[in-house]
Formats: sequence, C-alpha cells, structure tokens
Amino acid sequence: MAKKRKEESDEEEFDFKLPKFDEVAFLKRERRNIKTTVIAFLFGCIVAVISFGFWALLSASFLRWELVLLFGVFNAAWIRYLFLRLNIDLADFGRKGWLGTYSTYFLTWIILLIVLVNPPFYDDVPPNVNAVSLPQLQEAGGTVKILAKITDNVGVNIQDISLTIEFPDGTNQSPVFSFEKSILSYTYENPTNMMGTYYCTITAKDRGGHSTVVQGSFIYDNDTIRLPDPAGADIAPGPMVTYASALSFDVRGNVSRVYYTVDDGLEINATKEGDFYKSYPKYIGWEKNKNVTVHAYAQVIIYFDHLDQAFNNTIVDSQQYYFQVGSDSIAKDLGPSVVLPQYRPIPVPGFEAIVFLSAIGVALFLFVVKRKKKTI
Repeated sequence: MAKKRKEESDEEEFDFKLPKFDEVAFLKRERRNIKTTVIAFLFGCIVAVISFGFWALLSASFLRWELVLLFGVFNAAWIRYLFLRLNIDLADFGRKGWLGTYSTYFLTWIILLIVLVNPPFYDDVPPNVNAVSLPQLQEAGGTVKILAKITDNVGVNIQDISLTIEFPDGTNQSPVFSFEKSILSYTYENPTNMMGTYYCTITAKDRGGHSTVVQGSFIYDNDTIRLPDPAGADIAPGPMVTYASALSFDVRGNVSRVYYTVDDGLEINATKEGDFYKSYPKYIGWEKNKNVTVHAYAQVIIYFDHLDQAFNNTIVDSQQYYFQVGSDSIAKDLGPSVVLPQYRPIPVPGFEAIVFLSAIGVALFLFVVKRKKKTI
C-alpha cells in the first residue's frame, strides 16, 4: 500500500498544465513595443538633424565633438516624457524595454549624424598637404624634386592646385607640374646654376572651397658635399693614397646614402663614422699605380604616410677629386652595403582599444547569461 501511495504522489507532482495564452495582452504588448521603437527612431532622427546644426555652428570650437555628444546623450531623457505624453502603458516595460529603446535612439542618432557631417552633405575640412623638397640642399648640376601628397575627403583636382617658386633674385615662376594618385611632382633643374635659397608655395583647394597653403624652401650651395681629408684632392693629380688611407666626406643635411665612383665605375658606399662618411681605397675600382678621378653623391629617400612608394633624388657634388693610387692597393672587395629606408605601415590608433572593449563586452554578456541559467 505504501508503494502504491508513493507512485500516486509522484504522478501528482508531474501533473503539469500549460497556462492559458492571453492573446489580447500579447497583442497589446507587441503594439506598445513597436510604437516605442518607432518613437525612439523618429526622435533620434530629429535630434541628429538638430545636432548637425550645432556641429556646423561649432566649427571653430575644439570641443565640438564633445559638446554635440553631450547634447545627444542628455536629450535621451525626453523619451520617457514623450511616452507619458502619448499615454503609452509602461507598467511592464522593464529594463529590457528601456535598453532597447535607448539603443534604438542612440544608434539612430549617431549613424544619421555621421552621415550628415560628412560629404556629400557637409564638408568643413581643408585638404591635407604634406610637402617636401628632395634634397633640401643641392649643388650646381643637380636637380631638386618638389613633392607633395595632397588628400581631401571630397577630392582635389589638378586645376585647383598651384605651385609658385621664388628665386634667390626675387623673381617668381609658376611651373607646370604633374598630379597623379594624390602626388604632386615637379623637378627643378636650375639651368642657370643660381645659388641661394629658393622658396616654394603650394596652394590646394577642394570642391567645397576650403584651401590649404604650405610653404617650404630648398638651397643650392656648392659646399653641400666636401672632402676635407685627405687635403688637396681637388687639384690634379691629387694626393698619394694606399689601401689604408681614409677618405672623409662631409655631407650637410639628412641623407639616406653617400657613395662615390672611381673613374665613373662601380658605386662604392661610404659609411657613417662620427661626423663624416668614410671609405678606403681598398675596394674594386681603385687600381694601383694609377691616377684616378672620384665623383661623390648623396641619395635622399622618403616615404609619405600610408603610401608604399619610395621617392628619391641625388645630391651631385659639383667638385671632382683626384688621387694617385699607390702600388700596395688591394682592390679585391666590393664596397660595404648600406641599409636604406623602408616603408613602415602606420597602425590605425585606437583600433586595438575598440577590439579590447568589444571583447570585454562579449565576455560580460556571456557571464550574465550563464549566471541566469544557473539561477533558473
């Protein structure tokens, strides 16, 4: 009998009845949720348009983004007031309902605002111009490359760019230049070998009428490259040298590589030692018991940010040097190698932080879900 009563009690414990589905309450709740979502969306659009107006008015303020962000966040408080004015039943709205409503508002506001403050709707950013002269110091007989990377969020046409060069004698010239793939390029050859400082001005204007003016300079000076040691090498037949004699080149400005040729033969690199670039008559090209002529050069290499393309030019020493090579020269090895500048990608700042914060958010969400399951 005891066993039978136990079986009957177990059957009573598992006697489960489904609750009656309240269709009227369900439809009422879903209509309320749809209405609140639409209201939050429309309110986000209205606040985004107003924020766009503030964005335009605050163009001169360095706190523009912060002020507009605060305006958008604080206006979220009006959503509850709108719901009450429209007689929306919020009795069982709950945290989930409010979270969805505020998320809809904020995402609508921020996405629409970003669209409005960028082209083609709005543009208040002038072109970005990064200009260089290669090289900064040059000698007679050499050229100077004027380069500029010009970018803009709307775009710049070649007819909206101007280049002006002011010569050391005060005269001006607006030469014809090329502009391809955002790079302005012009090579000045100095046909009259005019020495002194040249000033160049680049003006770029975008389609919205915003302009940027960048000024720079370059110098022609015949002392850009010198050979102070050994002395007397500028007069033929020059000093006597052996394989252990040091050649010291004095090069002004920042350069990527210094090299020379012997009788216009192979290029031999000079290595930086202290304040000078040094080499020795022990490399292939130096022939013993022979009078030779040396020409010196310096190469300048640069990369623009976010552009994997090398730009270079060469400083040409206008002076040639003479040497008498001794009988104990051992010209058997090639000159030393030199590490040239390489392109280094620039990471986008803050991307790692966004990924890190996203990972934390996902981890917290999974933790909360797991904890709720355990509670149930």
